[in-house]
Amino acid sequence: MGKLLRHCGSDHVIWGTDCIWWGSPQWAIDAFKRFQISDELCEKFGYRKLSKDDKARIFGLNAARLYAVDPSKARKGLEEDSLSKIKLAYRHQRLQPDNAAHGWVRAEA
Repeated sequence: MGKLLRHCGSDHVIWGTDCIWWGSPQWAIDAFKRFQISDELCEKFGYRKLSKDDKARIFGLNAARLYAVDPSKARKGLEEDSLSKIKLAYRHQRLQPDNAAHGWVRAEA
């Protein structure tokens, strides 16, 4: 990640997963939200720490720019959809998310 950001910049990196094959990528999203380049690597290789803005660009703002999507307009359209209403009800219940990776699991022999 350090090399990628150093040579390309956070405005040229786009988030992607193989979730179509392996189920929900929420565990990877949560891991990247918490991820930070270590002080040791920053000092040794001259990397810089990831900012919230870097992560926002990687998670979606860069893709929005490529696809000519205005994120603020797109978000406004979602406020009244049924999924947003379910998410709001979920937050009011203060439930913990289920970050299980659902999908095919190989049976032990």
